Amino acid sequence: MHPVLLLGAGKIGTAIARFLAHTGDYDVLVGDVDERALERTAQHANVKTIRLDSSSPAELDRAMKGRQSVLSALSFSLNQNVARAALANGLSYFDLTEDVHTTKIVREISHRAKVGQIFMPQCGLAPGFVSIAAHHLTRGFEKLDEVELRVGALPQFPTNEMKYNLTWSTDGLINEYGNPCEAIHDGKLIEVLPLEGLEHFSLDGVDYEAFNTSGGVGTLAETLDGKVRQLNYKTVRYRGHRNLMHFLMNELRLNHRRHILKDILENSVPVTPQDVVLIFCTVSGWKDGLLTQVTDARKIYAGELMGERCSAIQITTASAICAVLDLHVSGKLPNQGFVRQEQVMLDDFLANRFGSVYDVPTRPMMEAHPTARV
Repeated sequence: MHPVLLLGAGKIGTAIARFLAHTGDYDVLVGDVDERALERTAQHANVKTIRLDSSSPAELDRAMKGRQSVLSALSFSLNQNVARAALANGLSYFDLTEDVHTTKIVREISHRAKVGQIFMPQCGLAPGFVSIAAHHLTRGFEKLDEVELRVGALPQFPTNEMKYNLTWSTDGLINEYGNPCEAIHDGKLIEVLPLEGLEHFSLDGVDYEAFNTSGGVGTLAETLDGKVRQLNYKTVRYRGHRNLMHFLMNELRLNHRRHILKDILENSVPVTPQDVVLIFCTVSGWKDGLLTQVTDARKIYAGELMGERCSAIQITTASAICAVLDLHVSGKLPNQGFVRQEQVMLDDFLANRFGSVYDVPTRPMMEAHPTARV
């Protein structure tokens, strides 16, 4: 069995624990500072638990003894500590962060990795799977023109004015809406403003909007820098959501008082387990001398997995990090240093027992297309 330290016993962490323990191939130790959260995780998964403050290097060192890999389902602010402890203790490192600065720090730490030790941040849905899918589409082009990534985790039954329910980390959500966004424009790697680049489209009879958000493109913009004319990542929401968030973050200036915005959202916007994840990647360029476009489009709903009800964001995020861990253990990833999501082969990912949840029919979404850009 491969011994793993999993940090974070929230909804995503609990799903990761269940998925890994269910296989019988992983010895999972779950660490969290919240003892009640650990108790809930232990009720749902056959794992060991330890009360652990991940801000303490000494506590991390103790928990990492005898482990070979560490998975962080923590807030991005703690991941630098975890990555440093992983390096010192010889563990491979995986996280779910969307934070660009944190990823840069993890990459710097990875330069001192030993053979067999990898550092792989951004292992969730977006960043994560979306980069794997988009990079797969770029193969076979003689010359690339545009790469567009669109992802949304949405309530199936929106009822409030925001047309949104909390489905994952509030800190991560605010980060996406408030931080600069990487893109490629006219062949140059640039930063663009979050909540801008608004576009509208219809899909399966439902009206959506998409706009710039931070972090979702992962390292793909850097990988394709100098190889593509345009690349951008946008988050999908129901129409009207962007304007309300723009009012809160920019006109009320809550982007500079994020603790207040977090309190407002968590006490006003309900969570929901009834969600749906939309993934829509489009690549255009020249093949056989013709300007050609190819698309990867997926829709994944909440449902039952391994005997328990899971939200779509739990299914997609937890299965993605479990899949890349599985690929690492089986020797299908580079075996040292920093590993980007786009280094994962899509066929390997979808053939994996965890990644297979993404292998869903895509035909109904092929009609989606932007109808307006602002």
